[in-house]
Amino acid sequence: MTEPAVGPELLQPREVPLGGQRALMVRRTLPQRARSLIGAWCFADSFGPTPAASARTMDTRPHPHTGLQTVSWLYAGKVEHRDSLGSLAYIVPGQVNLMTAGRGIQHSEVSTEDARGLHGVQLWVALPDASRGTEPLFEHYVPHPLTHGDATVRVFLGELLGLSAPLTTFSPLVGAQIDLPAGGEVRLPVDPAFEHGLLIDAGEPALNGVVVAADQLCYVPKGSDELVIRAGDAAVRGLLIGGEPLGEEIVMWWNFVGRSHDEIVGFRQEWQAEVIAAGDPAGRFGVVRGYDGDPLPAPVLPNAALQPRH
Repeated sequence: MTEPAVGPELLQPREVPLGGQRALMVRRTLPQRARSLIGAWCFADSFGPTPAASARTMDTRPHPHTGLQTVSWLYAGKVEHRDSLGSLAYIVPGQVNLMTAGRGIQHSEVSTEDARGLHGVQLWVALPDASRGTEPLFEHYVPHPLTHGDATVRVFLGELLGLSAPLTTFSPLVGAQIDLPAGGEVRLPVDPAFEHGLLIDAGEPALNGVVVAADQLCYVPKGSDELVIRAGDAAVRGLLIGGEPLGEEIVMWWNFVGRSHDEIVGFRQEWQAEVIAAGDPAGRFGVVRGYDGDPLPAPVLPNAALQPRH
């Protein structure tokens, strides 16, 4: 019996406060109850545009990560990144910050005084089991824009249209900004082994015939060798993410990606003991220097055991 065809699927955003007392409201489209991963991409938060009324609109205190990569991409504003490797870097629109947490890292992100408005996306990539114990790493890259069809394409991770971002990846991936003028169209040849998602920031395009509104994430299962994006009456800006299905179950909680409830419990205990209680620079997560404030304590774990996602 032939399996029924699976078409594009729309994932709706939900609002989540990010950053404690000075919470920045974000619109989260991944993970969801129905879908946790697109390739190895496991998290997508959109934020802004914020008003230009005050600086430090984003003020994310030092916090930990394990088992993942963070991908920071801006449409407007400027953000300062500090981490426990000693990295101090700034990001503006058209640039990408890639931080590999591996076995463990901590970092802070703060929007700066000279660019008070803020608008962008924070993404995570889950590391495969064989690579998640790797040493932490920070990289910065400025992709060159490419014209393809009516679109301007900026490939910031992986490969697309013959462009390859020179950044460290641990599974086959793609990440790119796609800009289309009103009424424009682009046909993107893609790897049929990849599943893809298009996260819309502006406009209301059709992806392979499915209309996608702002802040929606349209999922396309593997098997497609071409993605067709058509703009409507307004210009389109969106992020294309994709990759080969990870093929592994993961456990996500707070800022950790692991493989079991007990492993997440252990990461939390180390963070609280080594960083919150002792400020130990020799522990799993190290110390962020230069941030004006204390690191973020971990929340209380839920009563029920954390369940794996796939």
